[in-house]
Amino acid sequence: MSSTHPSDLPERPRLNKLFRLQWEEVQQAYVLLYPEGMVKLNQSAAEILKRCDGVRTVDELIAELQLAFGEKDLRDPVEGMLRAAFDKDWIQ
Repeated sequence: MSSTHPSDLPERPRLNKLFRLQWEEVQQAYVLLYPEGMVKLNQSAAEILKRCDGVRTVDELIAELQLAFGEKDLRDPVEGMLRAAFDKDWIQ
């Protein structure tokens, strides 16, 4: 069954070029670096954003996360995170 995506999400999300996702040893977490500062990410957000490469579709990203973490239905939380990231211009 194919699901429809909210119109506010790109079909193949990718990180905005103004942001860089990297592991920060001092923080013991992934962070998003940008010219004005840094955002510390929780593990779930980092796992989602690591997969925003402009190649994977939202459906592929969700399927990969479900397989990786042995969860059956991550669509709502993943789409919620993607929507928040899109609203903050973290992804395009």
